[in-house]
Amino acid sequence: MTSRTAAARGSPARDAGRDPTSSTAALAHPSIMSDPLILIPARLAATRLPSKPLAEIAGEPMIVHVWRRAVEAGIGPVVVATDTAEIAAAVEAQGGLAVMTRTDHPSGSDRLAEALEIVDPDGNHDVVVNVQGDLPTIDPEIIAAAVTPLADPQVDIATLCAVIHRAEEMDDPNVVKIIGHTVGPNRLRALAFTRARAPWGEGPLFHHIGLYAYRRKALARFVRLPQGELERREKLEQLRALEAGMRIDAMIVEDLPLGVDTPADLERARTLLAVRRLN
Repeated sequence: MTSRTAAARGSPARDAGRDPTSSTAALAHPSIMSDPLILIPARLAATRLPSKPLAEIAGEPMIVHVWRRAVEAGIGPVVVATDTAEIAAAVEAQGGLAVMTRTDHPSGSDRLAEALEIVDPDGNHDVVVNVQGDLPTIDPEIIAAAVTPLADPQVDIATLCAVIHRAEEMDDPNVVKIIGHTVGPNRLRALAFTRARAPWGEGPLFHHIGLYAYRRKALARFVRLPQGELERREKLEQLRALEAGMRIDAMIVEDLPLGVDTPADLERARTLLAVRRLN
Protein backbone atom coordinates (compact mmCIF):
# COMPACT_ATOMS: atom_id res chain seq x y z
CA MET A 1 0.00 0.00 0.00
CA THR A 2 1.30 3.48 -0.81
CA SER A 3 1.86 6.11 1.83
CA ARG A 4 -1.18 8.14 0.79
CA THR A 5 -3.46 5.13 1.08
CA ALA A 6 -2.03 4.36 4.50
CA ALA A 7 -2.66 7.96 5.55
CA ALA A 8 -6.24 7.68 4.34
CA ARG A 9 -6.81 5.16 7.10
CA GLY A 10 -5.70 7.63 9.75
CA SER A 11 -7.58 8.74 12.83
CA PRO A 12 -10.68 10.99 12.63
CA ALA A 13 -8.66 13.79 14.19
CA ARG A 14 -6.05 13.59 11.45
CA ASP A 15 -8.79 13.68 8.84
CA ALA A 16 -10.70 16.57 10.39
CA GLY A 17 -11.55 19.27 7.89
CA ARG A 18 -11.58 16.97 4.88
CA ASP A 19 -14.56 17.03 2.56
CA PRO A 20 -16.61 14.01 3.67
CA THR A 21 -17.79 13.44 0.11
CA SER A 22 -14.27 13.09 -1.27
CA SER A 23 -12.72 9.74 -2.15
CA THR A 24 -10.04 10.18 0.51
CA ALA A 25 -12.51 11.02 3.24
CA ALA A 26 -14.82 8.18 2.30
CA LEU A 27 -11.97 5.73 2.73
CA ALA A 28 -10.94 7.39 5.97
CA HIS A 29 -14.35 7.03 7.62
CA PRO A 30 -15.83 3.53 7.18
CA SER A 31 -19.09 4.67 8.78
CA ILE A 32 -19.88 6.88 5.78
CA MET A 33 -18.47 4.59 3.09
CA SER A 34 -20.75 4.57 0.12
CA ASP A 35 -21.48 1.65 -2.11
CA PRO A 36 -19.86 1.01 -4.57
CA LEU A 37 -16.09 1.31 -4.60
CA ILE A 38 -14.46 2.18 -7.93
CA LEU A 39 -11.14 0.51 -8.73
CA ILE A 40 -8.99 1.31 -11.76
CA PRO A 41 -6.42 -1.39 -12.61
CA ALA A 42 -3.39 0.03 -14.42
CA ARG A 43 -0.03 -1.38 -15.49
CA LEU A 44 2.73 -0.43 -17.92
CA ALA A 45 3.07 -3.68 -19.86
CA ALA A 46 1.09 -2.73 -22.96
CA THR A 47 2.52 -4.13 -26.19
CA ARG A 48 0.97 -1.74 -28.74
CA LEU A 49 1.42 1.43 -26.66
CA PRO A 50 4.25 1.13 -24.10
CA SER A 51 3.83 3.06 -20.82
CA LYS A 52 0.23 3.77 -21.81
CA PRO A 53 -1.11 4.90 -18.39
CA LEU A 54 1.58 7.59 -18.19
CA ALA A 55 1.07 8.89 -21.74
CA GLU A 56 0.59 12.66 -21.68
CA ILE A 57 -2.84 14.00 -22.63
CA ALA A 58 -3.62 17.71 -22.22
CA GLY A 59 -0.76 18.10 -19.77
CA GLU A 60 -1.55 15.15 -17.51
CA PRO A 61 -0.94 11.38 -17.56
CA MET A 62 -3.78 9.34 -19.04
CA ILE A 63 -4.39 7.51 -15.75
CA VAL A 64 -5.08 10.84 -14.04
CA HIS A 65 -7.78 11.65 -16.61
CA VAL A 66 -9.42 8.27 -15.99
CA TRP A 67 -9.23 8.82 -12.23
CA ARG A 68 -10.86 12.25 -12.61
CA ARG A 69 -13.72 10.86 -14.70
CA ALA A 70 -14.32 8.15 -12.09
CA VAL A 71 -14.37 10.70 -9.26
CA GLU A 72 -16.81 12.84 -11.26
CA ALA A 73 -19.19 9.86 -11.44
CA GLY A 74 -19.90 10.59 -7.78
CA ILE A 75 -20.91 7.08 -6.75
CA GLY A 76 -18.15 6.21 -4.29
CA PRO A 77 -14.44 6.35 -3.49
CA VAL A 78 -11.96 5.78 -6.30
CA VAL A 79 -8.63 3.94 -6.06
CA VAL A 80 -6.07 3.11 -8.74
CA ALA A 81 -4.61 -0.42 -8.44
CA THR A 82 -1.18 -0.78 -10.00
CA ASP A 83 2.08 -2.72 -9.87
CA THR A 84 4.08 0.34 -10.92
CA ALA A 85 5.31 3.02 -8.53
CA GLU A 86 5.32 5.69 -11.26
CA ILE A 87 1.58 5.19 -11.87
CA ALA A 88 0.81 5.40 -8.16
CA ALA A 89 2.92 8.55 -7.85
CA ALA A 90 1.14 10.23 -10.77
CA VAL A 91 -2.26 9.65 -9.16
CA GLU A 92 -1.11 10.64 -5.67
CA ALA A 93 0.40 13.87 -7.01
CA GLN A 94 -3.14 14.95 -7.90
CA GLY A 95 -4.57 13.97 -4.51
CA GLY A 96 -5.81 10.55 -5.56
CA LEU A 97 -5.46 7.17 -3.91
CA ALA A 98 -3.44 4.25 -5.21
CA VAL A 99 -2.54 0.78 -3.95
CA MET A 100 0.37 -1.36 -5.04
CA THR A 101 -0.55 -4.86 -6.20
CA ARG A 102 1.48 -7.89 -7.26
CA THR A 103 3.15 -7.98 -10.65
CA ASP A 104 2.11 -11.53 -11.56
CA HIS A 105 -1.66 -11.21 -11.96
CA PRO A 106 -2.96 -13.02 -15.06
CA SER A 107 -5.80 -10.51 -15.56
CA GLY A 108 -7.19 -7.18 -14.47
CA SER A 109 -9.90 -8.98 -12.53
CA ASP A 110 -7.30 -10.70 -10.35
CA ARG A 111 -5.61 -7.35 -9.70
CA LEU A 112 -9.03 -5.94 -8.85
CA ALA A 113 -9.69 -8.68 -6.30
CA GLU A 114 -6.34 -8.15 -4.57
CA ALA A 115 -6.81 -4.37 -4.48
CA LEU A 116 -10.29 -4.75 -3.02
CA GLU A 117 -8.95 -6.73 -0.08
CA ILE A 118 -6.18 -4.17 0.49
CA VAL A 119 -8.48 -1.15 0.36
CA ASP A 120 -11.50 -2.66 2.09
CA PRO A 121 -10.49 -5.71 4.16
CA ASP A 122 -13.54 -5.34 6.41
CA GLY A 123 -16.00 -5.70 3.53
CA ASN A 124 -17.73 -2.34 3.90
CA HIS A 125 -18.30 -2.21 0.15
CA ASP A 126 -20.32 -5.00 -1.41
CA VAL A 127 -20.09 -3.65 -4.96
CA VAL A 128 -16.90 -2.90 -6.87
CA VAL A 129 -16.75 -1.11 -10.22
CA ASN A 130 -13.87 -1.91 -12.56
CA VAL A 131 -13.04 1.08 -14.76
CA GLN A 132 -10.34 0.37 -17.32
CA GLY A 133 -7.31 2.63 -17.08
CA ASP A 134 -7.26 3.40 -20.81
CA LEU A 135 -10.58 5.30 -21.04
CA PRO A 136 -9.56 8.95 -20.55
CA THR A 137 -12.61 10.35 -22.36
CA ILE A 138 -15.25 8.25 -20.60
CA ASP A 139 -18.46 10.04 -19.61
CA PRO A 140 -18.82 9.90 -15.80
CA GLU A 141 -22.56 9.36 -16.22
CA ILE A 142 -22.09 5.97 -17.82
CA ILE A 143 -19.83 4.87 -14.97
CA ALA A 144 -22.74 5.61 -12.65
CA ALA A 145 -25.17 3.85 -15.01
CA ALA A 146 -23.15 0.64 -14.83
CA VAL A 147 -24.28 -0.16 -11.29
CA THR A 148 -28.01 0.17 -12.09
CA PRO A 149 -28.67 -3.52 -12.91
CA LEU A 150 -27.34 -4.56 -9.51
CA ALA A 151 -30.57 -3.23 -7.98
CA ASP A 152 -31.89 -6.59 -9.20
CA PRO A 153 -30.70 -9.22 -6.70
CA GLN A 154 -30.57 -11.84 -9.47
CA VAL A 155 -27.77 -9.98 -11.29
CA ASP A 156 -24.19 -10.92 -10.40
CA ILE A 157 -22.28 -8.59 -12.74
CA ALA A 158 -23.36 -5.43 -14.57
CA THR A 159 -21.77 -3.87 -17.62
CA LEU A 160 -22.44 -1.48 -20.53
CA CYS A 161 -23.04 -1.58 -24.26
CA ALA A 162 -23.85 0.79 -27.11
CA VAL A 163 -25.55 0.38 -30.48
CA ILE A 164 -23.10 -0.13 -33.35
CA HIS A 165 -23.69 2.46 -36.06
CA ARG A 166 -20.61 2.03 -38.28
CA ALA A 167 -20.94 -0.82 -40.75
CA GLU A 168 -17.25 -1.72 -40.62
CA GLU A 169 -17.45 -2.34 -36.87
CA MET A 170 -20.13 -4.98 -37.26
CA ASP A 171 -17.61 -7.44 -38.74
CA ASP A 172 -14.57 -6.20 -36.81
CA PRO A 173 -13.34 -8.90 -34.38
CA ASN A 174 -11.82 -6.18 -32.21
CA VAL A 175 -15.33 -4.87 -31.55
CA VAL A 176 -16.85 -7.29 -29.04
CA LYS A 177 -20.59 -7.81 -29.44
CA ILE A 178 -23.05 -8.60 -26.70
CA ILE A 179 -25.99 -10.86 -27.49
CA GLY A 180 -28.89 -10.41 -25.12
CA HIS A 181 -32.58 -9.90 -24.66
CA THR A 182 -34.41 -6.92 -23.20
CA VAL A 183 -35.25 -7.13 -19.49
CA GLY A 184 -36.00 -3.46 -18.83
CA PRO A 185 -35.65 0.06 -20.23
CA ASN A 186 -32.25 0.28 -21.98
CA ARG A 187 -31.18 -2.96 -20.30
CA LEU A 188 -30.22 -6.35 -21.67
CA ARG A 189 -29.56 -9.69 -20.05
CA ALA A 190 -26.40 -11.05 -21.65
CA LEU A 191 -26.66 -14.49 -23.24
CA ALA A 192 -23.27 -14.40 -24.98
CA PHE A 193 -20.33 -12.23 -25.99
CA THR A 194 -18.58 -12.73 -29.31
CA ARG A 195 -16.12 -11.20 -31.73
CA ALA A 196 -18.29 -12.36 -34.63
CA ARG A 197 -21.15 -10.45 -36.20
CA ALA A 198 -24.13 -11.49 -34.08
CA PRO A 199 -26.98 -11.98 -33.60
CA TRP A 200 -28.32 -12.76 -37.05
CA GLY A 201 -31.40 -11.04 -38.49
CA GLU A 202 -33.01 -7.63 -38.28
CA GLY A 203 -32.25 -5.41 -35.34
CA PRO A 204 -29.36 -3.56 -33.72
CA LEU A 205 -25.96 -4.98 -32.88
CA PHE A 206 -24.42 -3.94 -29.59
CA HIS A 207 -20.80 -3.03 -28.89
CA HIS A 208 -19.78 -4.28 -25.46
CA ILE A 209 -18.02 -1.69 -23.29
CA GLY A 210 -15.54 -3.37 -20.95
CA LEU A 211 -16.58 -1.68 -17.73
CA TYR A 212 -17.94 -3.97 -15.01
CA ALA A 213 -19.74 -3.60 -11.70
CA TYR A 214 -19.43 -6.75 -9.59
CA ARG A 215 -21.13 -7.82 -6.44
CA ARG A 216 -18.25 -8.49 -4.10
CA LYS A 217 -19.20 -12.15 -3.73
CA ALA A 218 -19.48 -12.48 -7.51
CA LEU A 219 -15.96 -11.10 -8.03
CA ALA A 220 -14.57 -13.49 -5.42
CA ARG A 221 -16.27 -16.40 -7.16
CA PHE A 222 -15.24 -15.25 -10.63
CA VAL A 223 -11.50 -15.09 -9.93
CA ARG A 224 -11.59 -18.61 -8.49
CA LEU A 225 -13.19 -20.10 -11.59
CA PRO A 226 -11.06 -21.96 -14.14
CA GLN A 227 -10.91 -20.60 -17.68
CA GLY A 228 -13.94 -21.54 -19.71
CA GLU A 229 -14.01 -23.29 -23.06
CA LEU A 230 -15.60 -20.35 -24.88
CA GLU A 231 -13.40 -17.90 -22.99
CA ARG A 232 -10.30 -19.60 -24.41
CA ARG A 233 -11.78 -19.70 -27.91
CA GLU A 234 -13.04 -16.11 -28.08
CA LYS A 235 -10.37 -14.71 -25.71
CA LEU A 236 -13.11 -12.95 -23.74
CA GLU A 237 -12.83 -13.24 -19.98
CA GLN A 238 -16.50 -12.42 -19.32
CA LEU A 239 -17.56 -15.68 -20.98
CA ARG A 240 -16.12 -17.50 -17.96
CA ALA A 241 -18.89 -16.01 -15.83
CA LEU A 242 -21.64 -16.97 -18.26
CA GLU A 243 -20.32 -20.51 -18.61
CA ALA A 244 -20.44 -20.81 -14.82
CA GLY A 245 -24.10 -19.75 -14.76
CA MET A 246 -23.52 -16.22 -13.46
CA ARG A 247 -25.89 -13.52 -14.67
CA ILE A 248 -24.58 -10.44 -16.48
CA ASP A 249 -26.89 -7.55 -17.38
CA ALA A 250 -25.90 -4.56 -19.51
CA MET A 251 -27.18 -1.00 -19.64
CA ILE A 252 -27.46 0.46 -23.14
CA VAL A 253 -25.76 3.87 -23.25
CA GLU A 254 -25.32 6.41 -26.03
CA ASP A 255 -21.72 7.39 -25.31
CA LEU A 256 -19.07 4.94 -26.50
CA PRO A 257 -15.82 5.77 -24.69
CA LEU A 258 -12.58 5.80 -26.64
CA GLY A 259 -10.27 3.01 -25.54
CA VAL A 260 -6.64 4.03 -26.07
CA ASP A 261 -4.70 1.06 -27.44
CA THR A 262 -2.59 2.54 -30.24
CA PRO A 263 -0.66 5.75 -31.00
CA ALA A 264 -3.54 6.80 -33.28
CA ASP A 265 -6.01 6.34 -30.40
CA LEU A 266 -3.77 8.44 -28.18
CA GLU A 267 -3.72 11.31 -30.68
CA ARG A 268 -7.50 11.15 -30.97
CA ALA A 269 -7.86 11.29 -27.18
CA ARG A 270 -5.53 14.29 -27.06
CA THR A 271 -7.67 16.08 -29.62
CA LEU A 272 -10.94 15.28 -27.83
CA LEU A 273 -9.72 16.42 -24.44
CA ALA A 274 -8.11 19.57 -25.85
CA VAL A 275 -11.48 20.51 -27.37
CA ARG A 276 -13.24 19.87 -24.06
CA ARG A 277 -10.84 22.16 -22.25
CA LEU A 278 -11.41 24.94 -24.76
CA ASN A 279 -15.17 24.63 -24.23
